[in-house]
Amino acid sequence: MTYEIYIHVPFCLRRCGYCDFNTYTAVDLGAGASRGNYANMVIREMALTKQWQLDHGIEEPAVSTVFFGGGTPTILSADDLVAMLDAIRRIWGIQSGAEITTEANPDTVNEYYINRLAEGGFTRISFGMQSAVPHVLKTLDRTHTPANVAAGVEAANKAGLRSSVDLIYGAPGESLDDWRTSVQTAIDLGVNHISAYALTVEPTTKMGRQIAAGTLPKPNDDDEAAKYEIADDLFTAAGLQWYEVSNWARPGYESQHNLGYWRNVDWAGLGPGAHSHYNARPSFDALRAWDIAHPRLWGTAVNENRIPWGGSEEITPTENLEELIMLGLRIHEGLDLNHINQTIAAIDGPIAADDASISLKPIEVAQLQPMVEEGLITITSDAKHHTRVVPTRKGRLLNDAIIEHFFDFVGI
Repeated sequence: MTYEIYIHVPFCLRRCGYCDFNTYTAVDLGAGASRGNYANMVIREMALTKQWQLDHGIEEPAVSTVFFGGGTPTILSADDLVAMLDAIRRIWGIQSGAEITTEANPDTVNEYYINRLAEGGFTRISFGMQSAVPHVLKTLDRTHTPANVAAGVEAANKAGLRSSVDLIYGAPGESLDDWRTSVQTAIDLGVNHISAYALTVEPTTKMGRQIAAGTLPKPNDDDEAAKYEIADDLFTAAGLQWYEVSNWARPGYESQHNLGYWRNVDWAGLGPGAHSHYNARPSFDALRAWDIAHPRLWGTAVNENRIPWGGSEEITPTENLEELIMLGLRIHEGLDLNHINQTIAAIDGPIAADDASISLKPIEVAQLQPMVEEGLITITSDAKHHTRVVPTRKGRLLNDAIIEHFFDFVGI
């Protein structure tokens, strides 16, 4: 079994115009949820989470990956991040060679800060680069410069930490040449992992309101597809291979934490709005839970020694099958067709006992040939002689349509 920890830090120096995440700029949000006390509150939530697991017969193995996201985790002191990592080590244990990552705004770290992370057990830092073009950074409300990113990567290299950078494409006013500049600048940093995400415009954000008012142009699907292809070409030429729709890495440098999500492992999410996932146990179906979103209400629950969940839901076997299909079709290792069909057979047994008119259908390779001929997928065999379905680049761009085809095949 694999077990991961995600810690959400909801604080930011300022809110970017495109951001719809659960983040806040206030220093103190009430009920102990302040920047200065935040690590203590998360450590208390760890203890509550561990007790909940024990109460429900869940004995997790030592943690294999930890990821600090946000918000801006590095708005907290490096000592605070290390203190939370130390608490994980005390409460669950951390595997030898575990991947320990924090996201970082390039404005908020320096060589001293990064060295402290390395001393404290961190192994990886993910810099929010977004773009290398000043007018695009301005549109995104980012205050850092490409030089900040380069300095951070250099400091991480000196400290022995792996680095990744995140890019966003499709910002209003970003040309194809602007995007090429950003991709090439990221490659020239020499990092072994790069994420590139299409800009998602939410109507409730500053950017969403500007687009609705006509003061900024709306992102264009064809433009974003062209930029995806540019990124994939340049990354591949530089030796970075895609391993998930939006992620490229040199072999051996893939984000193990993110792969855990796509492989549907167990993880505990800590902090306001963080999500947790537990696979099925003898006593319950798979479970998804989410922390209370507002930090003050989250902090109140922690102060009352309640696990600070805003809600939870059991994931039925059929819903779990849907997730296995969706996640498997996003990654380069592909969808394990044998596993999917075994899962279908396991579901059909109990269903047939209750209602013989309801059944899910296994997927036959012959059904997939039209998608192969369209250049959407390839079909391979792994070391276990399992059939795997892998999306092509065209298939990655049309991923939602491929998933719908698979749902139709299964009868979901």
